[in-house]
Amino acid sequence: MISKVLASIFVLVMMGGAMTLGSNAVFTDSAVLGTNTFATGTVDISTSPASALFSVSAMMPGDTTTQSLTVSNSGNAQLRYAISATATNADGQALKDQLALTIKTVDVTTPGTPCDDFDGTQIYTGDLDGTTGALVGSSAQGAQAGDRLLDASNNEVLCFRVSLPLATGNAAQGAATVATFSFDAEQTANN
Repeated sequence: MISKVLASIFVLVMMGGAMTLGSNAVFTDSAVLGTNTFATGTVDISTSPASALFSVSAMMPGDTTTQSLTVSNSGNAQLRYAISATATNADGQALKDQLALTIKTVDVTTPGTPCDDFDGTQIYTGDLDGTTGALVGSSAQGAQAGDRLLDASNNEVLCFRVSLPLATGNAAQGAATVATFSFDAEQTANN
């Protein structure tokens, strides 16, 4: 009889185990959300003309020359930019320190004929390469005083005027200098 009772208990334990295994079943499902794409934006600054803005020879005291320059953002994000300059005095005659540079925004009176009236907002005036090389804004990261903003796929016209003051003395006679203008841009978003 004990063996029948043990056999019965064994059968009950087995049935309970089978019921326990069967009761752990759950319905499941899953979904896949694919083709997530990510792309970065761009800031792409350029100037027109892309090379020399000025090529002036035989300047005399009192002469002034003005040129328009288009600054473009071909990227798809807003940028801020700064302008700096370097100039040489290879001949030792210090012409770069004699020349005066003024930069203004496009003419207010005649924007269709940029820079002929030279009456836009002044954004720089001083030596050809500035005291520290910085002319407009700062190339330091982040927003700085004087930085220029340019929206995506947009441009602006700036007017550059270089003058040799009437008071320039004989020491500058036959002098030459070469200047390079640099335009440094960075994103404005999150910066």
